[in-house]
Amino acid sequence: MQKNTITMKTDWTYNGQRFTPTDVGDYYGFVYRITNLTNGMDYIGRKYFKTVRKLNPLKGFKRKRKVSKETDWQEYWGSSNRLNDDIEKLGKENFKREIICLCETRGDTNYMEAKIQFDEEVLLNPENYNGIIAIKLGYGSVKNLSEKYVQSKQNML
Repeated sequence: MQKNTITMKTDWTYNGQRFTPTDVGDYYGFVYRITNLTNGMDYIGRKYFKTVRKLNPLKGFKRKRKVSKETDWQEYWGSSNRLNDDIEKLGKENFKREIICLCETRGDTNYMEAKIQFDEEVLLNPENYNGIIAIKLGYGSVKNLSEKYVQSKQNML
């Protein structure tokens, strides 16, 4: 990851440094926190760097094709209506967007989002914008979850 300390409040940051498209590398997604700088309320969510769609096979072939496309992660501001209402009222400059952890697979991203949301008890905290924890994943999605993610969470505590 490049070391670029010049950031605008609305940029994504990771470990205190500005996070840019060149930093994405092979990561599939990330878990993030958006913090309201006027009142301290925050939101924890996840976003994928890319989406993968399956297309029908070409004529004469049997194997489906996969097409990968970059998401709108750079402009993304969360899916919470309460959060987005506050962003509209107060302006993006009053919010901080930070990446908590980078994930190598879709399953890792989903698992880490739910784990962090439960660890931080977001549904029990009135200072949090999260209103629901929605997750559907199985062992096959997370069996290769890297120890570095578990270790990074322990370092945060």
